[in-house]
Formats: sequence, C-alpha cells, structure tokens
Amino acid sequence: MLGLSTRRLSSLTTPLLCAALTVLAAFVSSVHADDRTPPPWEFTDPKDDPFNPLRYIANNTLSAIAISWAVGFGTRFGLHTQPDSQGIYIAYYLFIVLSPCAFIASEYMLLGRLARYLKSHRHLLIPPQRITVVFVVSDITTFLIQAAGALLSISKNQKLSKTGEHIFLAGLVLQLISFALFVILALRFLFRIKTMDPHVWAVDAEKPWHRDWRMLGSVLIVSSIGILIRCVYRVIELSQGYRGHLATTEAFFYGLDSLPLFVAVVVYTPFWPGRMIPGIDQLKKVDKAPAVGEERSSADTTAAEVKV
Repeated sequence: MLGLSTRRLSSLTTPLLCAALTVLAAFVSSVHADDRTPPPWEFTDPKDDPFNPLRYIANNTLSAIAISWAVGFGTRFGLHTQPDSQGIYIAYYLFIVLSPCAFIASEYMLLGRLARYLKSHRHLLIPPQRITVVFVVSDITTFLIQAAGALLSISKNQKLSKTGEHIFLAGLVLQLISFALFVILALRFLFRIKTMDPHVWAVDAEKPWHRDWRMLGSVLIVSSIGILIRCVYRVIELSQGYRGHLATTEAFFYGLDSLPLFVAVVVYTPFWPGRMIPGIDQLKKVDKAPAVGEERSSADTTAAEVKV
C-alpha cells in the first residue's frame, strides 16, 4: 500500500508543480502591470538603468543554449529586448528559482530503489520505501513557502514586499537544509556499505563499469552536489537582495545556477539507472528475495548440518 502511495505521489508531483508554476507566473504577470514610465533615453550602461532589475542585458546566445533543456530560460529572450519589463522578470524568476522542485524528486526515488536493490535497508535512517514521500513532501512545503513569499514580494506596499522577500528566503533556506540532509543520508548509506558490507559493495564487481551500481551511487552524489551548489547560490543571492552583486551579474547566474543543474541532469545520460537496478515492479520480487550474502550463509548452515 505504501509503495502504491509512493508511486502515485511521484507521478503527480512533477505535473502538479509545473502546473502551479505556470498558473503562478501567469497570475503575477497579469495582475502586476508595470505602471512606471520608462525614461525617454537609453542608458549606455545597463548597470546605470534603475528600471532594469538585472542590471545587464541578457545574452541571447547563452539563452538559446539554456532553453534547449529548460523552458524557463526562454523568458530571458524577452528580457533581452525588454529589460525594463517587470512582468517578464517576475515570470522568469519564478520559473527559474522554483522549477528544480519538480525534478529533484528523482534523486530521492533513486536512493530508495538502490537501497531496495541491495537490500541494505539498515544503512538508511529512513525506510527506503518512505524516502521519496518524506523528501517530496518537504520539497512541496518549501515550494509553497517560496511561492507565497514571491507573491508578497511583488506587492506595491514596501513593508509587505520586504516581508515577502524574507518568506521567500526562508523557503530557500529550508529547501537547502532539506536537500543537504538528503545528501548526508546518501553519503552515509554508501560509506556504511563500503565499510560494513564489503560483499554488498562488490556485488557488481564482475560487471562492466558502466553497469556497476557503485558507479550509479557516485553519479547520484555528483548530481546531488550540483543541485546543492545551486541551492547555496540562490540562498546567498537572495540574502543580498534583488540588487545584490550575485543577482546582477550574469556570469554567476550561468556558472552557479544553470551549469550545476545541467550537470545534475546530464550526468545520468551515460549512466541510466534502469541499466543497473530493476524497475519498481521488479523490485517487489527483490524485496522478497534474500539479501546479498544470506544465500551463502544459508548454504553454509545446511552444509554444516549435513556434516553433523
């Protein structure tokens, strides 16, 4: 029953979050019209333009590369031609900042399924069937906090807007803490297997390196570190404010946000989990099978009884 609930939650999480992002961005863009009158002249340096929230002109070449794997980056084309548009900026910021909540659930599912495949439940602090549920619920909660803060931060009331920024920042911090705990959990899991269950650690030793579960475990950590870097960057960026150095420098955006997330996704291309561990339906059979090493112990016991 729990496995069924986990699958339903996992299948509904991504479309629900994507739908929420779309509705939220559309709502913000429609209700928050930019009533400011732009200056009658063009600034020679965008850093001097008080109406440009980015303080730079978005690079179209980099935007074209980024949009090939993330729709949210497409709004940067609009910011290139209309850098003073607050509506486009809000839509861009919501899609970019909140979107990772929709796909990092795959990291949670992978760790749980890896533990079930190896039958190494005892090395996890949370039962593998519940890891996805626990951390996805945490992600949804922090997502809603961030969304609420984002809506308040665009208020024309300065005090309410500042409160919204603080709520938004709190949501980002909570998301960072949640994901950091997951990374620690994953590192602990791999370390304990290597040091305490060497027979489990070497179960795929005779397979090609690209089908060894240890490679998949390493990929999981690399991908998670990429997401973690991005989370840290966003927390520091918002703590400096929307006019801070990180928020107004394009190089940081691509180097500490886009690139880490790109690595987090593309690293799975040559190491697709389905080639190394069974699917969810097959894992039910694995759950009923004896753990690695148990068959040998059982055989040894039987042999000893025969000798006696």
